[in-house]
Amino acid sequence: MAGISGIYEMVLKGKTKAVELAVQEALAEGCAPAEILNAGMIKAMDEVGSQFKAGEIFVPEMLMSARAMKKGVEVLKPHLASEALGTAGKAVIGTVAGDLHDIGKNLVGMMLESAGFEVIDLGVDVSREKFVKTVEKNPDVNLVCCSALLTTTLRALRDTVSYLNKAPFRKNIKIMVGGAPVTSALAEEIGADAYTEDAAECAQKARELVRG
Repeated sequence: MAGISGIYEMVLKGKTKAVELAVQEALAEGCAPAEILNAGMIKAMDEVGSQFKAGEIFVPEMLMSARAMKKGVEVLKPHLASEALGTAGKAVIGTVAGDLHDIGKNLVGMMLESAGFEVIDLGVDVSREKFVKTVEKNPDVNLVCCSALLTTTLRALRDTVSYLNKAPFRKNIKIMVGGAPVTSALAEEIGADAYTEDAAECAQKARELVRG
């Protein structure tokens, strides 16, 4: 199954090796790189997100699709203008100070990349100062995602968002928060722009936020 529709299906089904070949074939057939990215891969990941929200697929399947897309993007990269790869924007993500959980944060990073974001992953146990300094060094960042997986690190999440809110660049970014103990009410209370329950919803909401 060749062409854009074939790439769409392969990303949807998480067929990593087949995606590489299909992208090479589509390029050889003269398909536009941006169309392969948008109509083939990003569109497929949108559908993956919808299926995940509906409970039709679960985290392992979503990860397989995200990995397949990542492999396809690697093949596509040399053929794409650099700005096309970060079409949605640039995101800084990290788990807040005192928290060493990274599975959810990693999944968010993969889904944001799948949604067209360039992602700077700061890892775990990230100080509020590091979040701010990273945005200062990368003035094209338009999204910051902070994760807290422990009730004991909600204070660090609150501090981080407060610190970001006081930064001169605040008007240029959107702040998203997430993690098991986090709620939309808490997000509103601490001054974040959005909270989402899972990685799939995060990617969709992120695109809505930065479009603005």
